[in-house]
Amino acid sequence: MKVLLPFLRLFRRQWLMMSIGMLLTVITLAAGIGLLSLSGWFLSAAAVAGLSGVAMNYFTPAGGVRGFSIARTASRYGERLMTHEATFRILTDLRQWAWKSLLPLSERNLAGMRRADLLNRLVADIDTLDHLYLRLLTPLAAFVVMLLCLFGFIGWLDLTLALILCGGLLSAWLVLPLAFYRLGKQPGMAVLNGRRQYRIGLLAWLSGQAELALFGASKAQRAKLDADEQRWLASQRAMAAVTGLSQAALIVFHGTILLLMLWFAADGVGSHIPPGPMMAVPVFCALAVFEMMMPLAGAFQHLSSCLLAAERVSELTQQQADIVFPVESNAHVSHGDIQLQGIEFAYQPQQPILQQLNLHLHAGSKVALLGKTGCGKSTLLALLTRQWQAQAGKILLDGTPVEQFTETQLRDAITVVSQRVALLAGTLRDNLQMASLSKISDERLAAVLEQVGLAHLLQGQGLNSWIGEGGRQLSGGEQRRIGVARALLRDAPILLLDEPTEGLDRRTEQEILKLLLAHAANKTLLMISHRLTGMAQMDQIHLLDGGQIVASGSHTELLANEPAYSALYKKLH
Repeated sequence: MKVLLPFLRLFRRQWLMMSIGMLLTVITLAAGIGLLSLSGWFLSAAAVAGLSGVAMNYFTPAGGVRGFSIARTASRYGERLMTHEATFRILTDLRQWAWKSLLPLSERNLAGMRRADLLNRLVADIDTLDHLYLRLLTPLAAFVVMLLCLFGFIGWLDLTLALILCGGLLSAWLVLPLAFYRLGKQPGMAVLNGRRQYRIGLLAWLSGQAELALFGASKAQRAKLDADEQRWLASQRAMAAVTGLSQAALIVFHGTILLLMLWFAADGVGSHIPPGPMMAVPVFCALAVFEMMMPLAGAFQHLSSCLLAAERVSELTQQQADIVFPVESNAHVSHGDIQLQGIEFAYQPQQPILQQLNLHLHAGSKVALLGKTGCGKSTLLALLTRQWQAQAGKILLDGTPVEQFTETQLRDAITVVSQRVALLAGTLRDNLQMASLSKISDERLAAVLEQVGLAHLLQGQGLNSWIGEGGRQLSGGEQRRIGVARALLRDAPILLLDEPTEGLDRRTEQEILKLLLAHAANKTLLMISHRLTGMAQMDQIHLLDGGQIVASGSHTELLANEPAYSALYKKLH
């Protein structure tokens, strides 16, 4: 249960709305019990008065019935409104809290976690936690308050009947939640795990269609996905069976309490012997308490899934960030001078990626870093942007260790253009505006789109054009040009290019590199690539192999003195 404490503390932010929701729930239950009890007494008293010919005041109880009816309707509406609004706000707070806890985490913190699993934790698991308020806290708190009120009211009429009714309800409150927590524990966890496994499998199946078709594995993967779905459905059926059993147990408990109340009330209610119409009050009151008993079993039936969801979310939120940025700093990058001194890095122990790497990029220089896949080129960029932390060595920007920059200062100093461009489901304007925290005029955005060859996207709705989830309405080349447009909208002194033209045709590749090199005229540029396009415009080219730089020089020097570079150039050209 301790795993729920951080989430319960967050609920305090919405304590007022939660309290109002609980109060309205109590009023709704009280009005429902009062309505049925008063109606039962009123009908019984009216029948007795009619048979005996005794005069009776019909107006007061009739007004009470109407009053309880109106109060129950109004409080039910208000209760649903307030409890659901409180739940939505709590979920909003939970998501914001989870995202704020997630943002400082580095790649090392999230290493090994699949994207679908991460998405499931941030969406489905947090959604599951709404049971804490709607199905656990509110029903149980309302039950306890109503139990005390019932004991006071029925005890005022007859203490024995109050003990029978409230004792039975208290037994149900103690027995049913514990019993159905145990019965629902395994199915609840199975439902949550089944949903997670199916979501991971579905995302993998959808994203890997090309590879699955290429290797003829589509049917096998689909069969595995169907098997995951059947297991998930089986766990849902098991949970539905527990739900049905809980309702049956509630009916048995309630029927037993009602029979006991009817039996003992028949002997008299307080000083009313024989009981007469007064017998209807405690009996109908016992009949009406079924509404407050209904959430009992369900409240703890879903507790196991809440606990598992809380554990999975806490695995993210309770992590300590592997890379910590200073809160304040006077450091500033104005020139873009980069020095790497004795850098050593490995993702796994005894498997070094970079070994005693030394590299100096003078301010304003244009440098290319070449090497085969896995030699550490992208890793080097990740170290510069502090996605990972080197195990040894120093990285200096304008002579200042990179660890002394705040995250904002570091992000403002560096622009990164990678081969994968992240596009959001939004408009062209939204996706371009991401390049800067400050407002960029529409004229500037349109000019940059024309500059990168995307003027045709301005036709129709212009900057309000919807590009779809992940930019699905754009071609691969257009998506890459959006990434270049973002880079042109930034004025950072350092420009890092992570294979920005990979997979593009030669003409598009040359156009993009020309734009980027023109933009980086007065900036420090570091480009990593497998290809040799644009190498003649580089001030220095370094060949990386085995975690170390094995050759350096200009394009002309390497062609003349480095056989491997010369052979690669002839092969690609």
